[in-house]
Amino acid sequence: MNPIKLLALCAVLAFTGAAQSASPAASPGIEQAFQEKVVYHITDSAVARMALRNAENHLQASPGVKIVFVAHGKGIDFLLNDAHDDKGPYEPQIAGLKEKGVEFRACHNTLQGRKLSDDAVILEAQVVPSGVAEVVHLQAREGFAYLKP
Repeated sequence: MNPIKLLALCAVLAFTGAAQSASPAASPGIEQAFQEKVVYHITDSAVARMALRNAENHLQASPGVKIVFVAHGKGIDFLLNDAHDDKGPYEPQIAGLKEKGVEFRACHNTLQGRKLSDDAVILEAQVVPSGVAEVVHLQAREGFAYLKP
């Protein structure tokens, strides 16, 4: 057998064995070390209220989950100062989620395209250079699951 193929086969077998022995049943500490991470991708504020409720329910069902909202395009509207819908202002609900560790990120490119300064965004939200790039970064580099409400 080719030495490279043999080495690859050994690596696969070693990884498979390690993965099986690292199951939560075999190592109870592994489940505790895992943190569930989710990015809620908001591109239309029409779904913002529902997404905020989903995040509240998510926190109840999975205590310790790391949730990050990333908004761009029409999605940033709920993160702007004095934003509200027919149920009232968004900010109290956002502030409550922020107290529970939820993060909110708004796209600078969208703000710039709409001729708004970063100050147009509520204090609870962080402005990031690009909403799309932020979503990709969270998924690809930080292992976040993706939700599109």
